Amino acid sequence: MPLPDPAPRTPMHTRRVTYQGFRRDDGLWDIEGELHDSKPHAFEIEGEGRWQPHEAIHHMRLRVTFDEAMVIRAIDVAMDSHPHDPCPQAMAPMQRMVGETLGRGWRQTIQRHLGGVQGCTHLRELLFNLATAAFQTRSASFAPPADGRPPAHLGQCLAWDFNGPVVEKVYPMFFRWSPP
Repeated sequence: MPLPDPAPRTPMHTRRVTYQGFRRDDGLWDIEGELHDSKPHAFEIEGEGRWQPHEAIHHMRLRVTFDEAMVIRAIDVAMDSHPHDPCPQAMAPMQRMVGETLGRGWRQTIQRHLGGVQGCTHLRELLFNLATAAFQTRSASFAPPADGRPPAHLGQCLAWDFNGPVVEKVYPMFFRWSPP
C-alpha cells in the first residue's frame, strides 16, 4: 500500500542504510551495515569542504562478528567519506563493543561505550539497528530455545504479543505466558 501523494516538495537529502547478514564457515555470524548520506545539490561546510550533487558526505561501513550466544567477537569499521578531519578517530572506540551481547539493553550498552563525544553519531546509528538484523539473520528456524524460555522477540512488538494470534499460532506453548 503506497503512501498518500505528498505535498509539492524539493528533495534535499538522501540517507541509505543497508544491512546484510552472513553465516560464516567457522560457525560465527557477520552482520555488515552501511550508511551513505548525500544531497541532490552542491553544498559547502564552511572551512571543511565542498560537495558535489550526490557525492557522499558520509559513507561508513561496519562488520560485527558474533557467536551463537550473540556475543560480539570482532568489529571492523571503515569511513570512506566523512565531512570532518577528526571523524576517523571515532573508529577505534568501536572496539569497546567487543565482548558485549546483542540483546536486551543494546542501546544503553552502545550509549555507555560510545555515547556523546566518545564515538560517532552515524556509527552508533548503524549499531542501533544492527541487532535487529542479527536476530533476523539467525532466525532460520522458529524453534523455541532449548532452555524452555520464550524467544527474546516475544512480547517486543504488537505482532509478537504473548496474548496475540501470532504467538498463539507459532508458539502456542507461550500463548498467554507471563514471567515466573
